[in-house]
Amino acid sequence: MKITDYALVSTLSADNVLLVDGAGGTKTILAKDLLKALAEAGNAKDYLTVMNVADLTQSTAVAKTDKLMVNTSAGNKGITVDDALWAILDACAPLEVRKNTFRGKNLGAALTSEQKTNIANGTFKGFFLGDYWEIGGRVWRIVDMDYWWNSGDTACTTHHLVVMPDSQLYTAQMNETNITTGGYVGSKMYTENLENAKTLVYAAFGETAILKHREYLTNAVSNGYPSAGAWYDSKVELPNEIMMYGSLVFTPAGDGSFVPNRYTIDKTQLALMAAHPRYINPHRENQWLRDVVSGTRFACVASGGHANSGGASSSYGVRPVFGVVG
Repeated sequence: MKITDYALVSTLSADNVLLVDGAGGTKTILAKDLLKALAEAGNAKDYLTVMNVADLTQSTAVAKTDKLMVNTSAGNKGITVDDALWAILDACAPLEVRKNTFRGKNLGAALTSEQKTNIANGTFKGFFLGDYWEIGGRVWRIVDMDYWWNSGDTACTTHHLVVMPDSQLYTAQMNETNITTGGYVGSKMYTENLENAKTLVYAAFGETAILKHREYLTNAVSNGYPSAGAWYDSKVELPNEIMMYGSLVFTPAGDGSFVPNRYTIDKTQLALMAAHPRYINPHRENQWLRDVVSGTRFACVASGGHANSGGASSSYGVRPVFGVVG
């Protein structure tokens, strides 16, 4: 009986038996083993050269959960479209892309050893702008990367993420009365009221993981103007107007005869605030900034979303900024 005399079938079951003839004689193979055997006997490129993608049903859109096939060193794997997008960026993106690409991913409930390694080596692998940790019931969000790099009277050469909590940690006064004597450094906020913020930051990330760098800060006020400053070791501070808004708003400006000194290295807006201004005040809270506005007032972010200033004795939110290192 000729093979062509047998009835034709258009489908196969896994347990169908096929005849295979070769140098070793005539043998059988199960249908379920045939595809794998063919792939091993040939070359994947052979199949790709004859495969016509145009014959496939064409799609004009994809969903986040649709899967793509990726050939890896461990074999072919499936990956969702959403994961593929971020995996490609994470494999290739330099710092400049990461700090300007918002993702907003939950990074976990603790700073891990792998995360520390990828901060310390400057690759920032696994991090994008807006990613955050949930620690101690608070959201700690990445607002920039390497912001203080190469700044300071002693250059900062430690790679770092810049982190802020999404909401105030607590409320406190800049001073007990409406004075700005001694500027930011002379304020009760700087000398006492920031201590609780430091305690909360150290508890969340560990004190050794907080960047120590040099800041240029106001330490004197004359006629309502910041009039002197100096370099200080810094770990946890209030942000200034420029970091939040991208410019000075209430801080006194020059008048043609008086030339102001801003006493800051924090001269550019934080990347997150520039890309997504809603994070300047996501929970509509009055938040202190460290800029001296007059003899009685410091700058603040107002609960209504506007730039403002407040009498130094007001109790406003403490929402600090700090660097996280590996």
